[in-house]
Amino acid sequence: MPGPRLTSLGCALFCGATMFLLGFLDDLLLGASLTVYGVLFLPVSALTALWVRGSDLLTAPVVAPIAFAVGLLAVADGSGFLDSVMGLVTALSTQAGWLYGGTLVTALIVLVRRARLLRRRRRP
Repeated sequence: MPGPRLTSLGCALFCGATMFLLGFLDDLLLGASLTVYGVLFLPVSALTALWVRGSDLLTAPVVAPIAFAVGLLAVADGSGFLDSVMGLVTALSTQAGWLYGGTLVTALIVLVRRARLLRRRRRP
């Protein structure tokens, strides 16, 4: 597949920074709509799984949920530290479907890519 190839660190930085930026924009433009944030997480997860290098494939499903939580920092309610922590925990629990869905998308793409990579290596 043509396109960028990210290392494990690049994968984490891309996914985390993109989700934080999307969370910030969601908060700024849409008033912190958690549904919009969840929907935006799905293509970012897919792109992360598609752009990671073949040797670093297994990091993408680990990075995606962490990036979801990083982006929620910008969207979650709360003014002080404890309020922000409670807002983050509440947002994580109420948006678990989007979190699991995006992680599942990432894992499925990684599994398909890994199977194709192994099949190519076994062919003479």
